Amino acid sequence: MNSMTGFGAATAPLNNANIRVEIGGVNRKQTEISISLPRAWAELESQVRELVAGTVSRGRVNVTISLQTAGSGSGNIAVNKAKLAALQQCMAEVADTLQKPVEPTLDALVRLGVIAEENEADITPETAWAATEPAVREALQAFLTLRAEEGANLRTDLLARINTLREYREQLIARASGVPTRYREQLLKRLEESGLPLPADDERIIKEIALFADRCDVSEETTRLASHLDQFERICDKQEAVGRTLDFLCQEIFRELNTTGSKANDAELAQLVVTAKTELEKIREQVQNVE
Repeated sequence: MNSMTGFGAATAPLNNANIRVEIGGVNRKQTEISISLPRAWAELESQVRELVAGTVSRGRVNVTISLQTAGSGSGNIAVNKAKLAALQQCMAEVADTLQKPVEPTLDALVRLGVIAEENEADITPETAWAATEPAVREALQAFLTLRAEEGANLRTDLLARINTLREYREQLIARASGVPTRYREQLLKRLEESGLPLPADDERIIKEIALFADRCDVSEETTRLASHLDQFERICDKQEAVGRTLDFLCQEIFRELNTTGSKANDAELAQLVVTAKTELEKIREQVQNVE
C-alpha cells in the first residue's frame, strides 16, 4: 500500500551549474502530472512525464526542474539568435499577409525560447537530458520510498480502525438480539397500562412479535458487514494501487451500517450505529490518501 503524498529531490552537475529536481505528490482521485521546466528545455517534458507516469497510478504529482547557477554569471540573459532570425522571417510573412506590421511581445519571445537565462540557452536539450534523467530517477526513487513509508503507516492505522468496527459489529449483534424481547415486554406493559391486559402466549401477541422481529432483523446486514471488513483487510495486504477499491468498500460498509440503523427500532442500537459511522468516516478520510 502506498500513500499519494510524498517528496523527493536530487541534484546533478551540469557544466558550471547544478540541475535541481523536486518531486512532490498530493492526493487526487485521478492521475495528474504537472511538470515545470526551464523554457529552453520545454521539449524534455514528454520524457520526464513518461518516467513519472510509469511509477504512479493515482494522485497529483508536481515535478520541478531548475538550473541553479553559481558565480558572477548567475542571472545573465541570452538571446537565441537562430530562433530570433526564424521568428523575424515568420513575422515578416505574417505582416505581408495581413498588410500591417506584426511585432512579437516580450512574453512571446520568452515562451518561444528566444530569450532565456544565459546558461539555459547555452545548453542544448540533449545535453540537459543526459544530466537531468539520472536526477529525475533519483528524486523519483526518494519520492516513492517516502510514499511507501507513509503507506505502511496508513495501513497500520486503517487495520486498527477496521478492528474497532469489528468490535462495534459484535456490540450491534448483541444488542439487536434482545430487541424483540424488549419490544414484547414494552407491548405487554402498554396493554396492561391501557386496561387491555393479554397473556404473553396470546396468538395476537405472538404474531405481532414475530412480524416485528422480522422487520428489525439485521443478521443479513451484519453478515455482509463482516464480509466487507474481511475483504478490506485482504486488500490492504496487496502491493498494487488499492485506493479506489478501499473507497468503494467504505461505501458498502456505510450502506450496511445505515440499513442496520434504519431497522434498529432501539435507541441504544441506533447510537452504536452512529458511533460506528463516525469511525468509518475516519477510515474514509485516510483512504483518500491511499494510491
